[in-house]
Amino acid sequence: MKVIVDNFFTIILIANILLSLIIVFRERRETAQTWAWLLVLMFIPILGFILYIFFGRGISKDKIFDLKMQGKIGMNLEIEEDKQALKRGLYPHPPTGQADVRQLIYMLTVSEGTLYTSQNKVTLFTDGREKFDALIDDINHAQNHIHLEYYIYRSDDLGVELRDALVVAAQRGVKVRVLLDAWGSTQVSLSFFDELKKHGGEVAFFFPLFVPYINPRINYRNHRKIVVIDGQIGYTGGFNVGNEYLGLVKKFGYWRDNHLRIYGEAVYSLQNRFLMDWNSQHTNEVSYSPDFFPRIDSTGDMAVQIVTSGPDSEHEQIKMTYLKMISLAKREILIQTPYYIPDGSIHEALKLALLAGVKVHLQIPNKPDHPLVYWATYSFAAELIEYGAIVETYENGFIHAKTMIIDGGVVSVGSANIDVRSFRLDFEVNTLVYDERMASQVRKAFFDDSNVSKQLTREIYENRGTIIKLKEGLARLVSPLL
Repeated sequence: MKVIVDNFFTIILIANILLSLIIVFRERRETAQTWAWLLVLMFIPILGFILYIFFGRGISKDKIFDLKMQGKIGMNLEIEEDKQALKRGLYPHPPTGQADVRQLIYMLTVSEGTLYTSQNKVTLFTDGREKFDALIDDINHAQNHIHLEYYIYRSDDLGVELRDALVVAAQRGVKVRVLLDAWGSTQVSLSFFDELKKHGGEVAFFFPLFVPYINPRINYRNHRKIVVIDGQIGYTGGFNVGNEYLGLVKKFGYWRDNHLRIYGEAVYSLQNRFLMDWNSQHTNEVSYSPDFFPRIDSTGDMAVQIVTSGPDSEHEQIKMTYLKMISLAKREILIQTPYYIPDGSIHEALKLALLAGVKVHLQIPNKPDHPLVYWATYSFAAELIEYGAIVETYENGFIHAKTMIIDGGVVSVGSANIDVRSFRLDFEVNTLVYDERMASQVRKAFFDDSNVSKQLTREIYENRGTIIKLKEGLARLVSPLL
């Protein structure tokens, strides 16, 4: 018996050594992430091996999207025209006088193939009830199709309310497609949508689970929130579908988030993203249709670019966008994020901005929804205080907004947190609005939040208890994996 046990542990040891070699030499990772996985494998060999299988394996973009076949569905010509114009130095009329954004527009258009649009009406929602009231009203007026994509969808009161609106739309002949992340939406089943499917609606799960909570690709989540109605109206931002997003769950209290309603050509980018995500699951794939990209007679004048990224991306587009915004800032950087667990580049860029005299003001939650993530956030944020940043904890509930504003002229609102997961592992979407009026609205909401926040000072941080210090130490150690 002893020989069998010894042989078993020898096999496990050899497997861990081989896996460690694969991580170091075969998979391209950041050094900190590599060391974090090596520590996990060495200190908890059996459990570490299982954790790596589910959370650590890389993913091939060729297995997710056939980029050559799908491409930028419906937008190839427009993007190519934008690229050629920018390469000839024909920049669009500066959309904001507060910041020189030409380099940012060039980077996103030429290098990342992101469509730049200038005739959009954009509405900001900071309250969940107001956002969903507007969304359901637009669903009630839909005539051709509704495309809906969320990370979390719960079968609670709000989930039922939204589903029933989709059913009514399907009953009058509107084509409804619903795409939900399999991990984030484990609390809702396909049977929940039976009535919708009965009337022609389609529902699919992104990276579906083999059995509940088990999936080798569990670490790669579709964190996007996108709704497209008739190819003309788009919703995107931070709100998912569930009662907590209406402030009805006691644990979180009031839920503070940012979400946008867009009417204009920027919706083409949201439509394109939804279609690629839908087709990636190979369930009733759809191809280009003029109905998906209709003519939009918008009288809006806001300039918008939609930026997406994920583990299938050539570059970490959203991280690059954040970095470029930070580097362009001359006076002020305002950031709201529930999770601040940056990689070295973002953290150092903010420190450099502070050293150069740029005001950096960061707001984070005062309570955890994921304990280790919260304590890592607390630790990294406190580090910026040493360089002169203003760091506040939101005291009026839970702040979930993912926002960056620079110099009161450019604002990013989306699904991406400032953490390694959002940059490298999750499928995300952010909206950049180059407009002083929108930046002013989001900036006002930011300082309204500041009025119900508590400043984290150096003295408060240094007086934290021993238990908190231990939590921070553990969280910092594994932060590349969070």
